[in-house]
This record gives sequence, structure tokens and C-alpha cells, in this order.
Amino acid sequence: MAELPLEEFPEGAALTSGEDGRDKSAADLAPVFDVPVNIAAVLGKSHMSVAQLLKLGAGSVLELDRKVGEAIDIFVNNRLVARGEVVVVEDRLGVTMTEIIKTEDAGA
Repeated sequence: MAELPLEEFPEGAALTSGEDGRDKSAADLAPVFDVPVNIAAVLGKSHMSVAQLLKLGAGSVLELDRKVGEAIDIFVNNRLVARGEVVVVEDRLGVTMTEIIKTEDAGA
């Protein structure tokens, strides 16, 4: 598994102020760097019966509930956290986050 660079967390950079009033740094996050998370980029959804599913084969076209150019949903551990756009990087697909989803219980 490839590791992603943590350029957005330069060493010693202040992230937020803790309860004790002192600034937290990227080093304070070190214990969670190796925690695995499940990330899913959902292009769209479709509903069908089992009979319709069994009829699908190579080359079948599946109509999704999204329009071309519409933002896709990005889930982390089955929780919607962002929306984004599909991009091509060399010969691979990627996702650019365009909107972060904030929930009421984000600070809890």
C-alpha cells in the first residue's frame, strides 16, 4: 500500500487550540496516522431487481441517478464527508474534493 505525503501537515504547524489553550501540532496526530479508513467515491446509484441484476453482462450499460458533470459523493467509513469531481491523473482515475460536508456533530 502506497503512503500519501503529509505536506499539508508541516512539522510543527499549529492545527487547533486544545482545551488547555496550547496549540496542537502535526506531531500530536502521529498516533492516528496508521489507523486504516475505508474511502469510497460514489459516482451514482441505481435500483434494480435481482432478475435485472442477473441479466447484466459484459458491455451492459447501467443508468445512474447522477447527471454528467454533477459532483460525486466521497464517504469515509460510510460517512459522507465531501463532494468532488473525477479527474484523470496519468492513466488512473482520481477525485478532487470540491466541497467539505460539515455535520452538526463534527465537534463531538
